[in-house]
Amino acid sequence: QVQLVESGGGLVQPGGSLRLSCAASGSSFSGYHMSWYRQAPGKERELVASITRGGNTFIAAAVKGRFTISRDNANDTVYLQMNSLKPEDTAVYYCNGLNTFNRNTYWGQGTQVTVSS
Repeated sequence: QVQLVESGGGLVQPGGSLRLSCAASGSSFSGYHMSWYRQAPGKERELVASITRGGNTFIAAAVKGRFTISRDNANDTVYLQMNSLKPEDTAVYYCNGLNTFNRNTYWGQGTQVTVSS
């Protein structure tokens, strides 16, 4: 079982940048596909970006060209670099890990991102 802890959220002005981090512990990080989801008030949780064990990435259309996902297997961490932030990016951002062997999925506690002037 893996434990996931997000950090890096906060308040930023439109056009600004933030980098979210998700630190994993308790299991072999390299065996997990990792993803970032977000949930805005009154909306369903949505996939923002994902990265496979091999480093292949997917970026949702709403954030393509502005967000990038990366992973550091040596430090058991996945990152979400968010540039050119917009008010509609305001949400709680969650880290998700999918164990590729047993298909179990795990969630972090979430980190708030607020984009406002």
